[in-house]
Amino acid sequence: MSYHAVVISGSHRFRRFPAVLAAFAVIVAADVVRAQDAPTAATPVAAQSAQDKPAESPKQASVSFFKALGHDFINLATPSTLVILGTGGAAALAVHHEDAHWTELSVENQGLENTLDPGQVVGSGWVQGGAAVGAMVIGHFTSPRVEEIGAKLLRAQIVNFAITQPIKHAVNRTRPDGTRYSFPSGHSSSSFATAAVLQRELGWKVGAAAYGMATYASWSRLSENKHYASDVIFGAAIGLVSGRCVTVRGQRFEVGPGVVPGGMMVSFTRVER
Repeated sequence: MSYHAVVISGSHRFRRFPAVLAAFAVIVAADVVRAQDAPTAATPVAAQSAQDKPAESPKQASVSFFKALGHDFINLATPSTLVILGTGGAAALAVHHEDAHWTELSVENQGLENTLDPGQVVGSGWVQGGAAVGAMVIGHFTSPRVEEIGAKLLRAQIVNFAITQPIKHAVNRTRPDGTRYSFPSGHSSSSFATAAVLQRELGWKVGAAAYGMATYASWSRLSENKHYASDVIFGAAIGLVSGRCVTVRGQRFEVGPGVVPGGMMVSFTRVER
């Protein structure tokens, strides 16, 4: 077994390295700032409620899943989506002129390239989706809470796919290796979608590790000569939006008539669901 050291040179070629990490941090920060409309880790009462919930039949579970998925797409139409995607777009534009530079550095550093190799597997949408299905199946037999999180992870991947793939085909950017559909990175968006769900459902102890793994998977796409920095940065923003829309607390308004002195009124009451 051979070991490869990852050496990041201190020369001028890497002086702009913090800018790329800062771009990821800014996108995540934008998501955190908007996180007041999303749940954090489950409270003991909520977790117990999930455990006590009677098991649904396969037909009921399927109906519930697709009903929730419909709400997920509705939840995309919020100011939070615009803030996160706008921040991601601005960050991607800011590093766009350095795209070829960062891909070249990542490819040329053999130690870094070898270290990042597993990321191309970990970040695959098929792997992320498969893990979500696995969590659903295991949770179905062991824990309703695990099944619930697995369902949210899968829904996030479906939403992510529905956003990422049309943009890929519409933009049709040439990859560094000469193939098509570079922008945005699907590996980046799928892994950040998973990270967003895990952080919102399980808290930052799990979320920090998940975001670290998502960043690792995203950077691997540069070292594999498959993407540019702007591709993975905007992909991260799409992933955050996809993860957010399946974990946000939905709201509805109840409308009711009322009587007031001298006339009638219509009341609108916001209710969290």
